[in-house]
Amino acid sequence: MPGNLVQSAPNGVMPASLCTAFTELREYVQLQNQFHDGTIQRSQLAQTSRRTFRLGKRLSASLLTALYNFWVSQDAGLTPFAFYNPFDVASGQQIGSNYDPTGNNTQGRVTVVFRGNWAQATDIARTNLQSLELVEVA
Repeated sequence: MPGNLVQSAPNGVMPASLCTAFTELREYVQLQNQFHDGTIQRSQLAQTSRRTFRLGKRLSASLLTALYNFWVSQDAGLTPFAFYNPFDVASGQQIGSNYDPTGNNTQGRVTVVFRGNWAQATDIARTNLQSLELVEVA
């Protein structure tokens, strides 16, 4: 039927050591019109927010290698995969206890793809990736 979307099937799970390097951001997409008298008309485009995850820390050489190898295994960001948000756990559970290397646990699992290009800047013993982020696909 037109208008129905097929949910993306994740191909692989991001390693646990890399999941803790990302921070979550929420984006609420809306249309806005501003009139000549200064009033603003807003219209929400989606019922829920879109989650994105940005790299929140500088990576050591071993973590950078692990991320690069995972990025390449996901067709340089074209293939969706499972990402476990370590802070999205059930009440009373330890942070990061939701990680499942098989991808079967649904608690905290988000299907994402890489967005952005691989551009790195290396300082003394650490590397920054400025433009690479994860975007929820469904």
